Amino acid sequence: MTTEAHAAPRRPPLLAVITLLTGLLTVLLIAFAWPASRSEPRDVPLAVAGPAPAVAQVEAGLEQAMPGGFDVTAVPDRAAAVRRIQDRDAYGAIVLDEAQPEMLTASAGAPAVAQILTQMSARLSPQNPPKVTDIVPLPKDDPRGAGLAAGALPLVLGGIIAAGALTQLVRSGVRRMLGAVTFAITGGLALAAVLQYWLGSLEGSYLGNAGVIAMSIAAISLTLLGLEWLLGTAGLALGGAVMMLLGNPLSGMTSAPEMLPTGWGALGQLLPPGAAGTALRSVSFFDGAGATRPLVVLTCWLLAGVMLCSLGAMRSQRTVQTRHDAKPVTV
Repeated sequence: MTTEAHAAPRRPPLLAVITLLTGLLTVLLIAFAWPASRSEPRDVPLAVAGPAPAVAQVEAGLEQAMPGGFDVTAVPDRAAAVRRIQDRDAYGAIVLDEAQPEMLTASAGAPAVAQILTQMSARLSPQNPPKVTDIVPLPKDDPRGAGLAAGALPLVLGGIIAAGALTQLVRSGVRRMLGAVTFAITGGLALAAVLQYWLGSLEGSYLGNAGVIAMSIAAISLTLLGLEWLLGTAGLALGGAVMMLLGNPLSGMTSAPEMLPTGWGALGQLLPPGAAGTALRSVSFFDGAGATRPLVVLTCWLLAGVMLCSLGAMRSQRTVQTRHDAKPVTV
């Protein structure tokens, strides 16, 4: 009678596999479709220039038309309203001029918000529709901002793919980290070149734009490398799921953080994809205004990734030392 040296691995029932795949598909749909289907203005910063009674009247009208949609700030004049837009303190402004009212937008900051403000302008004063002026427009080669919005997914995938490939192809942890940083630099240069010089979706400093993209890729890949180092494949899968299922749909790249369901837009800005999108718009179109906070977020993720990798290296060193100490001494 013969016996098998190794028993065949036990496979899960087909029903369990189908249930797992169905659940995964449902999660993917919810992650990507839910924020988009619930997209609407929520406390969108808006400046209003004009006499106090007129500003109060406009604020009441906005609240009636879109309850909770706008966070109105009164400013003394048009110049102050323009400064708030250029400093990224407001997405747009209403200038209450009796002769010619004006709606100021910034499509480069958020095309979806600019579109809403443009459509709303005619309803504010049907008898004397305000003139619409785009203070910070999108590039002529990409007037709808499609290239930048579509670039959000490759940016996230770049960090995930880099971490997955490096864990499979490179044995040394230090070389993995070096590879992640090098890939982030080359990937940032490549993606910025495509977006800026081919698609015409970015403006401003090419190196500045490339730097923001590189920081995002490095933040994602180093964090995932550290999680894999500490937790194995489960850590890599968990980190990738967070970046893909939360970071990408909550980034606000296709709309604005204030257009997402309450609280979720703020969460998205604390993850690398959302921070990178906001920083990239600020660096490319607003001379860096409003970039401080998202760059701090990216820096924190970079440091977290390095720390996780350092902890993984320390754990590996202790494991090697334990094995060395346990090795029997032959005489």
